[in-house]
Amino acid sequence: MPLSGPFRYTTPPPPDAATGRTAEVYAQLSDDFGIARPPTFVVLSSAPELMAAAWALTRESLVAGAGGRAEKELAALGVSQANRCPFCVDAHTMLLHATGDHALAESVARGDTPADAEHARVLAWGRATRTPGARELRPYPFPAAHAPAFIGTVLSFHFINRIVSALLTENLLPGNIQRFRAVRSLAGRSFSRTVRRRPAPGAGTTLLDTTDPGPGWALGTSVGPAYAALRDAALQGAGLLDEADRLLVRDVVGRWDGTHPPLAWDALPDRSRPGARLALLAALAPYRITDEDVAAWRGAEHSDHCLVHLVAYGAFAAVDRIESALPVRRVREAS
Repeated sequence: MPLSGPFRYTTPPPPDAATGRTAEVYAQLSDDFGIARPPTFVVLSSAPELMAAAWALTRESLVAGAGGRAEKELAALGVSQANRCPFCVDAHTMLLHATGDHALAESVARGDTPADAEHARVLAWGRATRTPGARELRPYPFPAAHAPAFIGTVLSFHFINRIVSALLTENLLPGNIQRFRAVRSLAGRSFSRTVRRRPAPGAGTTLLDTTDPGPGWALGTSVGPAYAALRDAALQGAGLLDEADRLLVRDVVGRWDGTHPPLAWDALPDRSRPGARLALLAALAPYRITDEDVAAWRGAEHSDHCLVHLVAYGAFAAVDRIESALPVRRVREAS
């Protein structure tokens, strides 16, 4: 049966029917993430190459990468706050509960600044990654040797936030019951054992078909090829746009300063250019995608696979802009 629930605009294949690489992703999600079928990855399953790469980057940075899990969850939560993604903010709050730091989880749930100065810096750094040149990006609020995992984590969630805002509803749990403190705490405790262990790096990259070592800031780590695979899979969506629309997306996102576009957004084309409009919304304001925007582009010729790829193309355009503006050092320079 088709899936219902939090999915907008697509009907992902049932996870129970998954085979091949998709089934391997679900197995790793269950073992290493503690959640067998998170909608954030199920929604990508119409495009298995995207699903595998997005999971690989998340696994190799957030789950298996260097540095404390609570601190990386804080960085991801800061990204989700900056991107106005309530689904992901709630998810990372519950995952903070899973790490055992319940006071920290409830502090950020209330919108407070963490009492611990280092935690406050990590949260602020995560938020600031949306804004090229932000002063909070220097110096790192973590050891330089942990930078590949932290950078991979924030870039992973800059991508996932946009997929979620475009293709899922805002309700993490039915009826938004995660807004209750007791529910957040209980849900976090239910998979605390998985969250508190760190699996060995590398299993995520076995799902990939790339030999690209990735960007300089991640050389020699499993984060690098995972990032490269996500970039390559997401950029396949460029083929769904004509050259003029690709140039428009590249130009607008290339000049983006991290702000949320105004309602009167002059650079956003109308629905006579529906592909460019969807890609730009996915990049810079995915929470503003409407039924009419999707219908104007989709028609009978575009499948769920196509829609997921177009949204991913726009999402990664923003990730690429963010990554290119981060003050990073090559791994060998940081060691």
